[in-house]
Amino acid sequence: MIEESSIDDVTDWLARNAVPLEGLEAGAPTADLQPLKATLQGVRVVGLGEATHGTREFFQLKHRLLEFLVTEMGFSVLAMEASASAGQAVDAYVRHGTGNAAEVLTGLGFWTWRTQEVLAMLEWMRAYNHGRPEKDKVGFVGIDPQRCGDSIAALEAFLRETAPERIEDLHATLGVLRTAAPGSRPDPERHLVREAEDLLEFVRIEDPDATEAIRHAGVVVKAADLVTRPRRHEDPEQTVFAARDRYMADAVGELLGDPSAQVVLWAHNGHIAKGRYSGGVPAMGSHLRARYGDAYYALGLLFGRGAFRARRGWPGRWARRGSRKPAANAVDAAPPATLEARLAAAHSGDHLIDLRVTADAPEAVRAWARDRHPARTFGSSVPRWTYRFGFGRTAPSEEYDGLAYVPVSTCSRPLPSI
Repeated sequence: MIEESSIDDVTDWLARNAVPLEGLEAGAPTADLQPLKATLQGVRVVGLGEATHGTREFFQLKHRLLEFLVTEMGFSVLAMEASASAGQAVDAYVRHGTGNAAEVLTGLGFWTWRTQEVLAMLEWMRAYNHGRPEKDKVGFVGIDPQRCGDSIAALEAFLRETAPERIEDLHATLGVLRTAAPGSRPDPERHLVREAEDLLEFVRIEDPDATEAIRHAGVVVKAADLVTRPRRHEDPEQTVFAARDRYMADAVGELLGDPSAQVVLWAHNGHIAKGRYSGGVPAMGSHLRARYGDAYYALGLLFGRGAFRARRGWPGRWARRGSRKPAANAVDAAPPATLEARLAAAHSGDHLIDLRVTADAPEAVRAWARDRHPARTFGSSVPRWTYRFGFGRTAPSEEYDGLAYVPVSTCSRPLPSI
């Protein structure tokens, strides 16, 4: 634990090393972002986190960073914590203008991304790609196997041409995977997984060249695995949480099979972090750091006060009674002992901090960066009454390579229903 007398030294160091941001919105001049070129030298994957799934400013900053990384540093693909199945439709839109931006965004199946901010980012990607050679376009990839309805539809089309008698069985056995949540049907016998694996084997035998059908069948196998894994297990590696982060890391690894690929990775702070969750589950970022070393850079996004969108859950036996509609959730300024309060004391405005340079910092700073501090972290759902008091514990340099801080969070802006 760092001594209180050293706190001022830490604050002074953070203030000297803060990179102030002139703004959060894309399209602005990039003079303030130029230090990132040195910071990210040799990096192939930049993980952009978020302390909430419903903060407008986080989404705007991610859009701005994506634009900079693509236009000035040659990054080539956005990999998102979103449906691997439906991600192809988004990629077709941003590359070729196929379909409608709002519809393909909705098709990802995550209410968290159905926002004006993410839509603006997809429309920027489309505008950037328009008229460029295919090799110079920025692509989109979903990396989460859950919500595989588009893959089920693609396999139905394949079977219609090759084995129509199997279509009814496809829907009867695997149709539940369109909407079933990870961990919702724990099954030690793994019946759904075996059904999905049988289908994958059939597709491979029926047409070894059917690359897309084989890919979709592979997504369905992973989705079945997530749905049937337990949420709790004596071995944390066997839980649905461990499998999901591992699958997402594998999807990023597939992109890096192209030696020229540079990936911008969009996910929650918990996923992009280099360590483990509180239950001992390795985060996606821990897999990426183990595989790619310093070529992976994890940037956590934090905020001081304000509001964010999330669903509110009721406690205990009332858990299913509350409204599942996302709502605004307000929080006051972070308490003095928190990581957010330390960043705010160093620089009150929007800013970035590169934590890799703490290796050359005074011992008090290194100790502070290794120590665990309370920090806010919210998922897509929060406890109805107690969320304001919820803090995780974060060791800044152990879990992230850099931090972005925005003093005020406002709610992301949902798209109208389609």
